Amino acid sequence: MAYESVDKLQNALGEKVFHYTKDKKKAAGRALGTMVEIITYYLLKTWKFNNSTSIERGLVEYGNDAITHNVEYSLHPIVKEYELIIPNNGTSITASIILRALSDKIDVSKFTKKNNNLLDKHNILRNACTIGESVDSFLLTSFKKINKSNYELFVFEQLHKPYAMFECKRVGIEDGMKKGPQTIEKAKQGAYVARAASSLQKIRTDSGEKYGIIYRSNNEPYIKPYIELMEEIIYSNDSDLLKKFILTVGVVSNHGNWFTAENHNKELKVLAQSYDWLIFLTDNGLAQFIDDLLLNPIPEYKKVQDAFRSSYAAEKKRNVFTKVKMDFESDAVLLKYFNDKQDSIEKWFNVIAPKNKTITELKNELAELSKKNWIKLL
Repeated sequence: MAYESVDKLQNALGEKVFHYTKDKKKAAGRALGTMVEIITYYLLKTWKFNNSTSIERGLVEYGNDAITHNVEYSLHPIVKEYELIIPNNGTSITASIILRALSDKIDVSKFTKKNNNLLDKHNILRNACTIGESVDSFLLTSFKKINKSNYELFVFEQLHKPYAMFECKRVGIEDGMKKGPQTIEKAKQGAYVARAASSLQKIRTDSGEKYGIIYRSNNEPYIKPYIELMEEIIYSNDSDLLKKFILTVGVVSNHGNWFTAENHNKELKVLAQSYDWLIFLTDNGLAQFIDDLLLNPIPEYKKVQDAFRSSYAAEKKRNVFTKVKMDFESDAVLLKYFNDKQDSIEKWFNVIAPKNKTITELKNELAELSKKNWIKLL
């Protein structure tokens, strides 16, 4: 790593980009949190889950519909997919334009239109752009291909109920402190959502072993060692087991804050026992992303640096570097970067839980869930 630690990298980012702010290190820390979210999102896209992904969707608690939680990313079953061609005439690509074109293929009247633009007049892309919502599903859209005279679009209908969710957690270290003051609170928040999301519940024996319990449709409990039961559910086609199951994945970053190399601290233990999967974005991975794309990019990656700097400049007009809104040209560069370097980017992550599992196994479990016949199962 070019810097001794992420803390040093955060200071460097503060000096180079956030020098105009009152607390440049804190401003850089907030930006690092955004980068963890962006890295997670583009990894999901590289894994071919673009059409399944929703952003900041409200997730209903298992057994308690009165409470919902917005999560960074949720992966949903795809009911149907459509392809559209619309003119490339320099105007915004609005939900109205897309729905009008889609009306030749389906009855769009059952969907309530959302006032979102896939691409606006400032050339800003909306990721996971929702254009309509019905009682059971959402309509989302993305680009398939861009031509001089027209755009080729994908429109995909997602079911409300997700099969997986991702949450990103990062807390920085303030000068003079050993760890971020909000660390345990963020850990508890993440742990609560992870435990409340899915029908697969976590229990412990008197000796501390973790077991899973899930209820069948007749309210009969089914109990097994946790990982064994989780794998059985993922690779089964049993409606009773799958219909309210959601694989929960946590993504955390900043080594010195969450744990040391020798010992996982309390915060990380709280998260590791709550999520089905907990993966850690290493200092080297975060530093590589920042160095390659934001601080010292080659000409091929310069558009990403420009979008980042314009989003955080003192005189900024709009933020075009978030998980929701991204500069259009930067999105293409990020996709190419992640596709070209997929193998090395996957090595940026360490699997904290389950023990002895790899990120490839996580990818396989997500793929297994994505291809099930959810219409029949639900």
